[in-house]
Amino acid sequence: MSIRENLEAIRAEIDAAARETGRTGADITLVGASKMNDAAACQEAIAAGIDALGENRVQEMTAKLAEDAYRGAPLHFIGHLQRNKVKQVVGKAVLIHSVDSLHLAEKIEQEAAKRDLTADILLEVNVAREESKFGLMLEEVIPLLEEVKNLPHVRVRGLMTIAPNVENPEENRKHFKKLYQLYVDIKNKNIDNGTVSILSMGMTNDFEVAIEEGATMVRIGTAIFGERNYAHQI
Repeated sequence: MSIRENLEAIRAEIDAAARETGRTGADITLVGASKMNDAAACQEAIAAGIDALGENRVQEMTAKLAEDAYRGAPLHFIGHLQRNKVKQVVGKAVLIHSVDSLHLAEKIEQEAAKRDLTADILLEVNVAREESKFGLMLEEVIPLLEEVKNLPHVRVRGLMTIAPNVENPEENRKHFKKLYQLYVDIKNKNIDNGTVSILSMGMTNDFEVAIEEGATMVRIGTAIFGERNYAHQI
């Protein structure tokens, strides 16, 4: 199947899952995780109506920017971001999904201030407490949010998680429920000054469950672009 056909199938599945929660597919932002897919594939996804493209690695993102890979769609940075590479991402990505420390937020603030812009970010949460994953523990999120909201050039737009890689997506429902509850608590208590509106959770294997549990944004790669060829990574 082509990228367009894959995208149409995913859109239908997103819409069906969203309707379980009284929403529609139009309420869910679909980010195409374009890691290890070339500029032509990115442009094919954009032509087929992808909402945004998300890159995991700064080096690959920079190379594809030079090829005009993202023309026509917003670019998100969805991978782990090292502080020494922040300057390559701020001003390029409209949303950084993976902020998990005050030090990283302060570096983003510094680079955004230099460019006289506001950097939109998500706080990454390691809901399942996996040792192999980056991210904040649930109890660390609100204290960090209280700190970051004082940075004038950084705006917290929501929360993100990468759930465990499981065969049965139902196993991740409990993790999505926990993050959704925290998301609602933040909004109800207005801890965020009203800026939090994004809950980025769910990938190819579990996005339907994530949407049923309140995701507003999903990050899907393989189901759109096909299996990645790791032999050709940049």
